[in-house]
Amino acid sequence: MGQPLRIGLTGGISSGKSEVSRLFAERGIAVIDTDVIARELVEPGRPALREIISTFGSDVVDAEGRLNREQLRSLVFTDPEKRRQLETILHPRIRERALALADMAESPYGLIVIPLLVETGNDYPLDRILVVDTPEEKQIERVIARDRLTRQEIRAILNSQSDRQQRLAIADDVIVNEGSVAQLAGEVERLDRLYRQLTAKRKI
Repeated sequence: MGQPLRIGLTGGISSGKSEVSRLFAERGIAVIDTDVIARELVEPGRPALREIISTFGSDVVDAEGRLNREQLRSLVFTDPEKRRQLETILHPRIRERALALADMAESPYGLIVIPLLVETGNDYPLDRILVVDTPEEKQIERVIARDRLTRQEIRAILNSQSDRQQRLAIADDVIVNEGSVAQLAGEVERLDRLYRQLTAKRKI
């Protein structure tokens, strides 16, 4: 059958990546979420967690030996060098696992969800990149409703990520998520049809 098509899905915070992923999964598509992989990699006893402790100290784990994500986030969020150290530990492992899972996909193509695709240098070998785009004000409204953060805290998160134009610059396909779930489902249906057609052409 050959290697399944690899579609990279990215977008800013609260752009709707999870909902778009869910809609693709409902259509029988394998979804590989790099955030899920990252959480698995830092489970107690895993090499990545040991390296994180060695780099950042034992304060980043709790009494049960589990990663204290808030503590680690506070360390790396305001320090670009520490953030690079963390990325050096995690990103190659995440990438390797994500690509392995994509290659094992039993659907016509695999959707790899990579929130920080631009920030990580777009070093994934992908066939297409799908960006979920949302106006910034809508992002802020959604994060306030979901996470109860202040506008100042949300702005800091947005400023630490690539901006809309940087994401759109690498996009092959774009879903603008500012309408209803039904509209979103229609966009997913359109792109699912396109990706299946591209898969069929690859087999010819």
